[in-house]
Amino acid sequence: MKKNILILAPHPDDEVLGCGGFIKKKSQQGHRVYVLVATRGSAKRYSEERVANVRREALDAHALLGVSETVFLDFPAPDLDLVSKADMSGEIAHVLKKFEIEELFLPHRGDIHHDHQAVFNAGLVAARPVHGNTVKRIYAYETLSETEWAAPFAADVFIPNYFEEVSDTFAAKLEAMKLFKSQLREFPNSRSLQAIEALAKFRGCTVGFDRAEAFMVIRVIES
Repeated sequence: MKKNILILAPHPDDEVLGCGGFIKKKSQQGHRVYVLVATRGSAKRYSEERVANVRREALDAHALLGVSETVFLDFPAPDLDLVSKADMSGEIAHVLKKFEIEELFLPHRGDIHHDHQAVFNAGLVAARPVHGNTVKRIYAYETLSETEWAAPFAADVFIPNYFEEVSDTFAAKLEAMKLFKSQLREFPNSRSLQAIEALAKFRGCTVGFDRAEAFMVIRVIES
């Protein structure tokens, strides 16, 4: 049965870092995968040209991965703590309803970047199981340079309990990340191709795969 899946990203490239292999795998299987990018960047720090460039990079990466449609919201980053939570969750809820999303992937709530925390909370509110909401499964993904730098407190730790093998689609993930020239860094920065591959191998070997992406199950509703 084909599903409608949404990856909710605080910033462009988070969806590729956390779910790039998964996106390619599911799109090849015939599922419809959508990406919602919540922020546009800071008006003080990012020119319209810079915002447009990063969005072009995102669209090129998404085309390579087989994303059905990309939606960009215009909330400011890194100032989501100043944004109405009701406004943001309302925008996300509109996209969930429009595409009849069944599976929702959120950034990990414990990430060091407070934009990730805000987007997680807004996404969870938008996906409340009320009023005929179509979302039945919610997962959290990890993002290099955000998840692993969180404080070492139990409530903030990323503890994966769901793994997707991406051995056959990992090369596409790397190619997609290469398209984010404005975001990619040199090793040993964690936003480097080597770090992305190291994490995929580590997550894979913990469950007997060559490469994998790891997630936390937030909620699963079965009827």
